[in-house]
Amino acid sequence: MSPRPAASPETPAQDVPAAQTPEAKPGSAQSTAAQPTSAQSPGAPTEELAELIPELTPMFPGASPFLARFLPHSPPTYAGLNESFCDLHAFLKFLHEHSWYGYLYAVLGDQTAYVLLFEGRTVTAAAASATGEQALGELLNLYEQGASLSAHPLSAAYAHVLSGIGSRAWKFNLTEDFTGLHARPTGAIFYSRGEIVATLPATLPYEGAFPAPLRPQTLILPRSLAGWAHHHYNLTLRGRDGMNAITDVYQVFKGEYGAPGIAFLRALGEKLTPAEYAMRSDAALHDLEPMVHSFLKTGYIREV
Repeated sequence: MSPRPAASPETPAQDVPAAQTPEAKPGSAQSTAAQPTSAQSPGAPTEELAELIPELTPMFPGASPFLARFLPHSPPTYAGLNESFCDLHAFLKFLHEHSWYGYLYAVLGDQTAYVLLFEGRTVTAAAASATGEQALGELLNLYEQGASLSAHPLSAAYAHVLSGIGSRAWKFNLTEDFTGLHARPTGAIFYSRGEIVATLPATLPYEGAFPAPLRPQTLILPRSLAGWAHHHYNLTLRGRDGMNAITDVYQVFKGEYGAPGIAFLRALGEKLTPAEYAMRSDAALHDLEPMVHSFLKTGYIREV
């Protein structure tokens, strides 16, 4: 597979209802003692600062999904990808191996889906009537149906800011370490650790915030698309021997799967599903799936 650059994508359909009125986010770890400086003003940057802060251009102006609405313009690194010649799982694995930052955009007629990647991991997504894992599944479904896919790079800082965008906005509370997006009727502000790093002329009808997690978590495919990842597996006697360093089976297992395989087999023995293990270890499901099939085939595990 050899992805090729191509033209920028079309403007997406606008078919997602607006989120509900924002409210205080429960359990948010924000310092109430922080005092905003002039660079941290909850409003628009001062005139002096505005000259120094980049103003980004929306990639999908007027889009309904929140994630799409606040994605900045970025020429695609890869475009025109199609399932007829590009395996999407292989492409996602390629992006993961290269710790890629940016977003994917899939379009099929008037159907669209958007997925943000951070460190090569899918961390948030949006589609017509879904966010998160379900929207990631929607992108995969559209791609299988013949959608065109493009990949647009972002800086690590911008990708982190956008990683907290989901289905709703929260009450804005600026602190000295706030990272995320502050959306207002007059435009959006990108914050990284309390500092304004960019603005974007995309709006909400009310003021709200999308706080970014300290380290964005990986989205896991829904059960309907990756049922194997949500199943539990029991270790067989051979599997238990595969974790016992004094057995010959262990030496064979270690030689074939290495330390990552041993850690994964141990997690399965501790009753974690592959999806749960992927969340805890930042492992990619496309790396775990062949191991699960191999473990089953060679008799190390069996499905519960």
